Amino acid sequence: MEKIAVQCPKCGSSYVVKNGSIANGKKKFLCKECSRQFVEHPQNRQISDAEWRIVDRLLLEKNSIAGIARAVSISKRWLQEYIKKKRDEVRRKAFCMSKAGKIFIEADEMWTFVGSKENDIWIWLASERRTKLIVGAHVGKRDDAGAAALWKSLSEDCKKNGIFFTDGLASYGKVFPAERHSVVSKGSGKTSHIERINLTFRQRVSALVRKTLSFSRSIENLTASVWRFINHYNDCILFH
Repeated sequence: MEKIAVQCPKCGSSYVVKNGSIANGKKKFLCKECSRQFVEHPQNRQISDAEWRIVDRLLLEKNSIAGIARAVSISKRWLQEYIKKKRDEVRRKAFCMSKAGKIFIEADEMWTFVGSKENDIWIWLASERRTKLIVGAHVGKRDDAGAAALWKSLSEDCKKNGIFFTDGLASYGKVFPAERHSVVSKGSGKTSHIERINLTFRQRVSALVRKTLSFSRSIENLTASVWRFINHYNDCILFH
């Protein structure tokens, strides 16, 4: 890297080299003495509410954090701080069915990972067949505890009146009432709605795309991303 005539704002060293650029195209520098990264003559700007609303919409599409930062011309660090703040505000409760009679519910699990592919994480989803609304969800391991958490996420109406269709994972049989639980094959068509929802998630949530550099580094971020999209998905059905 080429040494240039810029001083580090932290230690005052002139041993500074170019180090790429920030989202708005401004050159970034690296101090070889103290490892501080900086831009020359930084200009802090106020990000408008309209820009943050665009960010909110982009977070619901298959975009990486770096891609959103470039598209809106904001720093990746600011965006990460915004996502962290919004993470705690995400509603984590699926739609509550309140309907007389039987409720036909399909459930399935979708694989992903956090940090590395050795750290398997599963997205558990349950949807109501008639409306296609997501009525239950959990992010965790593919075990009995994961199935129990999915059951816990269901409304009392779903637990009382639900007729459940799942694959052959034994954990489902430990939480769903045996008299209202059917184990079906993928080819039966009785879990086709939830399988289609899984595909929608993989197409729209960047962290769930199988071959991606946008995978989540923490279970908290992944969980927030999944619930953010669940809320959006259900709202689109209910209000459009």
